[in-house]
Amino acid sequence: MKIEAILGDITKQKVDAIVNAANSALAGGGGVDGAIHRAAGAEQMHAACAKLGGCPTGDAKPTPGFRLPAKWVIHTVGPRYRDGQHGEPEALASCYRRSIEVAEELGAASIAFPAISTGIYGYPLEEAAHIAVGTLREVRSSIVQLARLVAFDQYTLSLYLAELGI
Repeated sequence: MKIEAILGDITKQKVDAIVNAANSALAGGGGVDGAIHRAAGAEQMHAACAKLGGCPTGDAKPTPGFRLPAKWVIHTVGPRYRDGQHGEPEALASCYRRSIEVAEELGAASIAFPAISTGIYGYPLEEAAHIAVGTLREVRSSIVQLARLVAFDQYTLSLYLAELGI
């Protein structure tokens, strides 16, 4: 699986699936979650998410992409960062692994990730980038050929590129 990092808008990615950094109720919200709901069509996305019955931290569940360029949205719930000593690294790594597993189930060859848990959930960007790249490097998939890390700012992109050795 090829891993790349770009500066961009997750809602505009032309990939088979995009990942939404969701809350456990899958109710939409601020940041990436709100942007994805709005771009997909908030009413349709809320209805699709309501049928899923929520999602525990570290897990992932799919919905159609509706009005997005991506065919699917994989909603994953990252951990709220406390101090890194309460299972946060394991939960964040699980978000990346489970999202790839769900993408495989959907037959998605390409997937784009935001910086999960780094917004309102407070995960330190440096550690989150390390976990994202490290976890994706460990994943083996015969279906998913491309994992794209979509940075919302230049600093996040620089962290991804450093982790990728670029």
